[in-house]
Amino acid sequence: MDAQGRGRADDIDPADQWVLNPDTGEYELRLSASGAQSVVPGPRGSAADRVAGPDRARGRTAAPDRESSSPQQPQSADLPGPRRRRGAPPEEPASRRGRRPVKKKSKAKKILVWTGGTMAFVLVGVAGAGYLYLKHLEGNVTTTDVGSAGKSGFSKDEAFNILIIGTDKRTGKGNEGYGDKGSVGHADTNILLHVSKDRTNATALSIPRDLIVDVPDCPTKQPDGSEKDIPGTRNVRFNTSLGQYERDAGCTMRTVKEVTGITVDHFMMADFNAVKTLTTAVGGVEVCLAHPVNDKESKLKLPAGKSVVEGEQALAFVRTRHSFGNQGDLDRIKVQQQFLSSLMRKMSSSDTLTSPTKLVSLAEAATKALTVDTGIGKVSTLKDVALQLKKVPPKNITFLTVPVIDNPAEKVKATVVVDQTRAPQVFQMITSDTSFTEVKQQAAKEKAAIAARLKGTKSAASDVRVRILNGGAPGGSAQEQLTWLQTEADVTKSENAGNAGAVQATTTLEYAPDQADQARRLADIMGLSGAAMKPGKSVTNAQGLPTMTLVLGKDFKGAGVKMNSSTVATPDVEKSTADKVQCAS
Repeated sequence: MDAQGRGRADDIDPADQWVLNPDTGEYELRLSASGAQSVVPGPRGSAADRVAGPDRARGRTAAPDRESSSPQQPQSADLPGPRRRRGAPPEEPASRRGRRPVKKKSKAKKILVWTGGTMAFVLVGVAGAGYLYLKHLEGNVTTTDVGSAGKSGFSKDEAFNILIIGTDKRTGKGNEGYGDKGSVGHADTNILLHVSKDRTNATALSIPRDLIVDVPDCPTKQPDGSEKDIPGTRNVRFNTSLGQYERDAGCTMRTVKEVTGITVDHFMMADFNAVKTLTTAVGGVEVCLAHPVNDKESKLKLPAGKSVVEGEQALAFVRTRHSFGNQGDLDRIKVQQQFLSSLMRKMSSSDTLTSPTKLVSLAEAATKALTVDTGIGKVSTLKDVALQLKKVPPKNITFLTVPVIDNPAEKVKATVVVDQTRAPQVFQMITSDTSFTEVKQQAAKEKAAIAARLKGTKSAASDVRVRILNGGAPGGSAQEQLTWLQTEADVTKSENAGNAGAVQATTTLEYAPDQADQARRLADIMGLSGAAMKPGKSVTNAQGLPTMTLVLGKDFKGAGVKMNSSTVATPDVEKSTADKVQCAS
């Protein structure tokens, strides 16, 4: 398509271009009135191969105002007739009338299948959304090179962690009353989203902006390709990890790792405009209030019960602090989590999924709102992220906040610090890919094969030969477990082999095939699961005898305490899931 053709395509609403192809009975996207630019989706190939879209420039530019764009070129005599009226059913040629009927709703669903579905994924000031994979969307997205702070690409076969950042930077018309005047854009709202490897569950961990942390040194990419080292600072608010001293999102990612021990793979970031444009794109989001609100600060005015908010009112809702709970940031985080759950439900509803108009608006709003790292900066990669998240049932998406306590160094309580009695277990469960909800972790066949490792004869405890290594348990755990095995469980042929070469999340027992009966006995003694048993090879001990290898991971519960003594005990933290409707109080 030439430059003029691209200009006309930008003026056309893509949602109006879904037309029925009489040869296939399928809908197709016709982006231009200039002849053969409509492509019928086929059963194979990527969405990008099947949809012809404008070839926009890669760099981010301001979107043209549709009403002020250049006039369309006059139609030539050989062009098709005028477009059908929006909402009117497509008219089939007379030669095709009477053939199989077309159900509009089912066809809309087919459109979703070959355009990639939707991404139910938005936060205050940050969002990813349903993507109609049109090439021009890529030009909407701004990228930041965070270097070694994140991954260079995205894998569909691994668990992943995305840091979602909402900044307090004022951009866009009507946002003068929000955020700090002249702010460079601090990390005002933060959620670490962990999606499990098997896609059965996800955890959205909110990080308070007023959490006192140590921001590490941060190598930051400059526009000319060079790298600038920004010195870290100690005992500062988490929100200063972005914007302050020219820190980029990579610095915030490194700060999350410093605080939680969790490695962040990618980030998504946007400012105030995102929540306004996205809620408008889906036609509003339902919220619920336990009491009426008339907040002078945010200018939010809503009755008790359910209401639908969008645009300016939606932004006021998620920015309101003084009308909820103890009027602090922690209570506002709860309200934001409830809002996000509702928005996710709205985006995955049939009302949104079967509306090409809403999907197009949502795709445009989401991509224009986003700044992401270069590892996921392509629309095709964002599509992959969206589809992987779409696999997670809302009932298994858990929202919670980093466990904190008031800062003991302050007389007037304004900041918080990590609660070291509860937070470590939260961080460890995310690191080890453990769900906060009960979900099926393996496919039936895989689960059966793992369970079979525990079935069969067991040797006598005195015949079990094993060496013990510490691979992440508290210091001294290997010796303590050795002493218990020898004195309490009659596993006398055991030895302490010191520290393992690397830290691992879970405890494992590796053994050779002819040691399976010993492995089953030790698994019975320690309460090891079939998943902890790793058929492999033995090692030779100092006496030249074959020996199994037991590595105590971070999940080790203590000497003599069986690993399966109870189901996973989640920490005593307040949490909610994305499928539940809650009223802000």
